Amino acid sequence: MNVFDRYAPFIQDHIYRSGWESLRAIQAAAGDAIFNTDENVLLTASTASGKTEAAFFPILTQLWEDPPSSVGAIYLGPLKSLINDQFRRLTELCEEAGIPVWHWHGDVAQSHKSKMLKKPSGILQITPESLEAMLIRRHAMLPKLFGGLRYIVIDEVHSLMRGDRGGQTLCLIERLSRLAGVNPRRIGLSATIGDPEAAGDFIAAGTGRGTVIPKIDAPPARWRISMEHFYIANENNTEGSSEAAKKALPELDSATDKAPEHADPGIGYIFEHTRGKKCLVFVNSREECEAVTTTLRSYCEARHERDRFLIHHGNLSAAYRETAEDAMKDEDVYMTTVTTATLELGIDIGRLERAFQIDSPFTVSSFLQRMGRTGRRELPPEMWFVIREEMPEPRSMLPETVPWKLIQGIALIQVYREERWVEPPKLNRLPFSLLYHQTMSTLASSGELTPAQLASRVLTLKYFHRITQEDYKLLLRHLLETEHLQRTEEGGLIVGLAGEQVVNNFRFYAVFQENEEYTVRWKSQELGTIVSPPPIGEKLAIAGHVWIVEEIDHKRRLVYCEQVKGRVPAYFGDCPGDISTKILLRMRQVLDEDTVYPYLMKNAVGRLERARNSAVSAGITREPLICLGGDMWCLFPWLGTYAFFAMERFLKIKCAGRLGLRGMDSARPYYIQFRMTAEPGEFFRVLSEEAERLTEPLDLVYPNEVPLFEKYDRYVPEELVRKGFAYGILDIDGFKQRISDWSGRIREGNK
Repeated sequence: MNVFDRYAPFIQDHIYRSGWESLRAIQAAAGDAIFNTDENVLLTASTASGKTEAAFFPILTQLWEDPPSSVGAIYLGPLKSLINDQFRRLTELCEEAGIPVWHWHGDVAQSHKSKMLKKPSGILQITPESLEAMLIRRHAMLPKLFGGLRYIVIDEVHSLMRGDRGGQTLCLIERLSRLAGVNPRRIGLSATIGDPEAAGDFIAAGTGRGTVIPKIDAPPARWRISMEHFYIANENNTEGSSEAAKKALPELDSATDKAPEHADPGIGYIFEHTRGKKCLVFVNSREECEAVTTTLRSYCEARHERDRFLIHHGNLSAAYRETAEDAMKDEDVYMTTVTTATLELGIDIGRLERAFQIDSPFTVSSFLQRMGRTGRRELPPEMWFVIREEMPEPRSMLPETVPWKLIQGIALIQVYREERWVEPPKLNRLPFSLLYHQTMSTLASSGELTPAQLASRVLTLKYFHRITQEDYKLLLRHLLETEHLQRTEEGGLIVGLAGEQVVNNFRFYAVFQENEEYTVRWKSQELGTIVSPPPIGEKLAIAGHVWIVEEIDHKRRLVYCEQVKGRVPAYFGDCPGDISTKILLRMRQVLDEDTVYPYLMKNAVGRLERARNSAVSAGITREPLICLGGDMWCLFPWLGTYAFFAMERFLKIKCAGRLGLRGMDSARPYYIQFRMTAEPGEFFRVLSEEAERLTEPLDLVYPNEVPLFEKYDRYVPEELVRKGFAYGILDIDGFKQRISDWSGRIREGNK
């Protein structure tokens, strides 16, 4: 029996109504793996290939044929918007078969949740944070809710494999399975997996099953990519910025239409090439999202056009986000949405004509996800990179004149074009922050446990396999001392007074970093949240507009404002980027080779040519250490973020005294500038000697330093914080290998 014949009748009817003449390769492969094996499954295929339907067609068939006694399948999605989108699509599909579909997150009405609790059945779509809350607050109900659970579908699994949120997801699945007495199959979905085998192991952890990873032959992809470069005036040199903007917009009639004051030519380029089209504009931070939207709207005002720009990021209210999502799905609305990664993942936003990327994303994975937002309905994916660079000052030193964002964007494209390379998962961490979180969550849900019982429930979770019993004992002793835990008269452990303040806060359910935020309101409308409000009478930027603060309620964390004209920077918190060493090495090659990349536009071609000439003249692609004049030097390690970070510390802690280093200044992860009294030969000799002596990552943690990187590090013993940072963040193997390479080259050169 082929896969189509195996589908339930309502699935077959859906396929007929959709006009599909045959199953897609992903659907046939998923059906074979789910119907004909008892293993976990990882489905990897391009964005918009139909992975979600491919997974759910056989799952729904089995739930229809043999209805479970509870919720039969859980869909875990990383974003509320993704869950809302899938909820609408699955509800329509399941309506005829009478299979209930429930969604559950912070924006879902309590009445909908209550119905599911009264009659658990069908499919539950939920975020990891809401599942955490359910395990704590509905602990006794879990056997009833999930006693018949057969499948857990993890969407966009790649987004969960590089930090605590992915670890939390695995812990939640394992805890839920134990408490409900089930061992559901896990189905992972992703368009951008760099190491499928490692991802398969990640998905299968703790199940006792393997993972089937079907090989899916996709037709050759055809892309439309362009990359253009623009100079923007810096604060010290605003002369000519409007003139540059006009050059970027040749269609402007200077007699009647003007670019806005202090115009940005790159934004003007986007403004002109989104007219009459439905597009996305991706940026790398929420601050830039606000700034770009405000600037685009200022172009509309200057041209006397209607506002045709929407905004979407994680700090906006649900109403603002949903307005943008609905507009993008409307076939008759031609507007452009400026967004962060919130629209990067698999939400269906209809037929988009092109995507823009301002500057370079940090990862190949992100580039592919963003590219995949377009190209649906038989059109090729289309992305326009817009690289903006401040005009270098006349006396700028060499490393500041390299267009790093342009080179990085080219490198990201090339490593995928040439090798189909995507970042592998980062699974070798020591997650002590998450260990604290899961310890507190387990006690909050279970009540009193003996230390042995607590360890058996927490330390045995597969994600904590690298954490020793001694480390866990150290954590528990510390939590008792700080009153996060309390010992009962019977010798058991419960949540202590300090711990209750953490656990009883709704922010506890999330393990990713959150800033203390204020809700911004205009009259009765919620606009979104900001980290720190400006004083009354000052301006703030949110939802793509500028507002003046009229009142601040610090106790309730509310900011009341009125809309005004103008521009002002937004601030939502730090947005770090993690770039792989693979990308840095390809960046060096971009500067060293004479390849002509077909997607570069005129300005970008000229800027790359000038950068290559400067790089060759200075020798930065051949020599890692360059003298900038006098005792000023610059090191180009060509290392990814974590190895570069370790190299910085290595130079400061182990080498500075011997080499006379001072005034170290880094542009992470591109270069390190410093003053030095030593000569180059001595520099490399000292690095080689000190690298050979360095065997313990903890040696690169400063005395008395407590590097708080993760959300709950502040509650973890300082000893464990330092250990987790040293072994999980600092890539000493990466930078030691680079020093070894340098030493080998020097030895060869001396022969």
